[in-house]
Amino acid sequence: MELQTTTENKTLLESVDARTRLAGSNKMEVLLFSLGTRETFGMNVFKVREVGLTPHITKTPNMPLGVEGLVSLRGNVIPVLSLSSFLQLDGVPPGLGKTMMVAEYSKRTLGFLVHEVDRIIRVDWERVKAPEGVLTANQGLITAVIELEEGHLVSILDVEQILANAFGEAVIFDIAPARLEGEASVFFVDDSIVARRKITEVLEKLGVKHKHATNGAEAWVRLQAIASHAQQSHRSLRDEISLILVDAEMPEMDGYVLTKNIKADSRFNSIPVVMHSSLSSEANRAMGKAVGVDAYVPKFDAEQLADTLRPLLER
Repeated sequence: MELQTTTENKTLLESVDARTRLAGSNKMEVLLFSLGTRETFGMNVFKVREVGLTPHITKTPNMPLGVEGLVSLRGNVIPVLSLSSFLQLDGVPPGLGKTMMVAEYSKRTLGFLVHEVDRIIRVDWERVKAPEGVLTANQGLITAVIELEEGHLVSILDVEQILANAFGEAVIFDIAPARLEGEASVFFVDDSIVARRKITEVLEKLGVKHKHATNGAEAWVRLQAIASHAQQSHRSLRDEISLILVDAEMPEMDGYVLTKNIKADSRFNSIPVVMHSSLSSEANRAMGKAVGVDAYVPKFDAEQLADTLRPLLER
């Protein structure tokens, strides 16, 4: 049985057609949804393909905890995950969620069961903050929090961590080290814990030093400080940073605006910028190119990431 998009939800997602215009403006559109409790959650609409009533789910043996089974969607068989199972919230209504969101992450299409979808909101990335306190203790599954005008909080899920919990982290096999004339150092920024861990593993196999930040605003402050210190010390900035690796979606400042800032600062002229994102569509590649990235790599393919970074580090 294929997913049938309801008229109401089809209308809701029609505004997604204009979403590519937001990239580079430091704004994003968030699809709000609930899991049957008082909490409100959100997902970047860049990743949402459609929303509809939950179809028949085929149970299969040996599925990971939280993966409810498979559905046929437009001729493709995709796994369906219950988000409430991963978050372990109190007061979730019994049974599976009545609504399924279909999303694409890193070239993988998945169904996410939720209780109901609310609406789409447009927010500045500056209002998207890293979680603190109890939220960070929630199995590390909340990557950001948005406070709406009325004081209501929206939690943005770390889908990369959810997928790692469900299917395991990508296994990184042998990666040939970069052939470097001297030392090389990569500065990378990503708000996902699992992504930072896998990036670190690739960089260490390449044999390069690394520093990192957890959001775009933090990265820009640190990069400016590094550039100023190099300038004051009469050193080449290339001696401090060989390459900058940026995520696209990040609290406070997204990777597109961060890249534009870097490319507008002449001190970084000799330093390549690579965008590494689970937003893997051609539209996102084009937007990355428009702001000046030197390469665009979808998450998470360790060999492709290494093969992209190696020549830029060796030159």
